[in-house]
Amino acid sequence: MGLTDAPLLFDFEVESSEDLTYIPMAVRFNLDRFGLRISLAQWQMLPQEDRKLLARFPVDDDTAIEPNFDHALFEMLRTHANVEPEWFTPEETPAWRRTDAVPEGVVHQASLADLHAPSADQWASLAPFQRYVLAKLSRKPESNHDFIPAMREFGLGA
Repeated sequence: MGLTDAPLLFDFEVESSEDLTYIPMAVRFNLDRFGLRISLAQWQMLPQEDRKLLARFPVDDDTAIEPNFDHALFEMLRTHANVEPEWFTPEETPAWRRTDAVPEGVVHQASLADLHAPSADQWASLAPFQRYVLAKLSRKPESNHDFIPAMREFGLGA
């Protein structure tokens, strides 16, 4: 699968990420799946066109499908920021990949937002990338301002 025609942004991200000042979820997904970490400052050192290109990489859960994200990121950061991303070992089986149980963080975020947590069936019916997004937005114990809009966009939390 090749690059998409436009940066991949959810509706809830448009206000904060349309100008790509912040790292969109599609880029976060690819950073996590390749085991790469960059700071917001490093992201913001990249030219707008480079940020747009990184946000166009596919969000499939198979690193073999599009192996050039990591290479592109390395070159962009070397060229424009004279830095390299940090490496880390990605979780082998992150909670968002499981379809049989809703992660505790998602349940906790839903309770903070006064929303019903997704049922196991609802969780299983989400696309893998949607599960990733909800789990990513739920990784900290405090309320995340994007969680409610994401739940609503994914048809949950009514």
